[in-house]
Amino acid sequence: MTQKNLDQWLQYLESLHPSEIDLGLARVFQVAKKMALLKPAPLVIMAAGTNGKGSTVTLVSSILQQANQKVGTYMSPHLHTYNERVKIDGVMLSDEDFIESFEAIDKAREDVLLTYFEVGTLSSLYLFIKYQVDVAVLEVGLGGRLDAVNIVDADISIVTSIGLDHQDWLGDDLSKIAFEKAGIYRPLKPAVCGERNPPQTLINHALDIKAPLFIKGEHFNYTQNSKSWSWKGVGGNGGCAELQDLPLPSLPLENAVTVLQALQFVPFKISLKNIVDGINSAHLSGRLERIESPFKAILDVGHNPQAAKLLSSRLEGSEVKGRRFALLAMLKDKDPEGVVKELTDNISHWHLAGIDGYRGQTSQELAEKLNNQLPMVTCHEQVSDALDDLLAEMNIDDELIVLGSFVTVAKAHEWLAKQN
Repeated sequence: MTQKNLDQWLQYLESLHPSEIDLGLARVFQVAKKMALLKPAPLVIMAAGTNGKGSTVTLVSSILQQANQKVGTYMSPHLHTYNERVKIDGVMLSDEDFIESFEAIDKAREDVLLTYFEVGTLSSLYLFIKYQVDVAVLEVGLGGRLDAVNIVDADISIVTSIGLDHQDWLGDDLSKIAFEKAGIYRPLKPAVCGERNPPQTLINHALDIKAPLFIKGEHFNYTQNSKSWSWKGVGGNGGCAELQDLPLPSLPLENAVTVLQALQFVPFKISLKNIVDGINSAHLSGRLERIESPFKAILDVGHNPQAAKLLSSRLEGSEVKGRRFALLAMLKDKDPEGVVKELTDNISHWHLAGIDGYRGQTSQELAEKLNNQLPMVTCHEQVSDALDDLLAEMNIDDELIVLGSFVTVAKAHEWLAKQN
């Protein structure tokens, strides 16, 4: 029998389960237990939240690598290749690694139906054990309590932020969403919350399971000037901890603040130099990503109002000599009105583009949802069409913001690669 390549395996995994999402831990836990995957590393750090998960995982991993730890990271979705989802010390693994893990999982599951994401989660745990990582840093895909990643017992759990997203699955009530995300907290283990004044349901859950809870603005915080920032929080021994003159990260500062609180509880020493070097080397493609050629632009995968608000704050802090354009393409189950509302004061002309696929929509459909609330708007069939027109329209003093989804940024990357 001819062995499947990685693309064939991924197509097969997509066909295994009739639903893309099937929240619940029983099936995936059963297979993970059978394969002895429930303890993927001596130290496990988990991050959930509406926004900021990817930045948090990246910052944690970068700092821990500087502290001479062998770090495995699991994140989703990917921008270009599936291999981006699992990295060891920041390096993607080979197709052969993933194929080996998929073969083992497919054999072990027998007649248990697993979703694409559930197999991907088991694959990451398999590979962390194979390569004997010191620390596994796991991004929770959807919600928290019932997400496949939550089969693993985390030693430190982080909820980055709480907002409305994935409402078909999590509901439109912040208290319910906060409870779902708090489901990653563990009894008697450090529970960190990067949301200021979180809903009481998160606090109550931490109290119920006796997890020591550390909330931004209450237990840890920061001050910032134009060139650096300082952090103050709770140390691993329960006393006060402070860090001064830290470099401003390329990733959102609010996530770095939360990361530093979580890292107070690791069972080994992290020096100030490790933290500084880790912050400086932490970069994530598609998150507040700046490019200078063939025009000035910022690429961001943000696809909800909370992410747009963060992006807007970055724009307000930087002046542009010329005009500021936006290219927006979003999946049909997102909230374009909320995103546009956060950014409209910073944008002089909007370009809308379509996205293909079963969750995609045309630029005209997107424009109709926005109900003509944009002052200047141009519709395009594809992201590449919009970028072709913008290349001709923009001058050296202008800036472009590309946002709306992972698909949008991935298409922009493909177009950019052809320009060089």
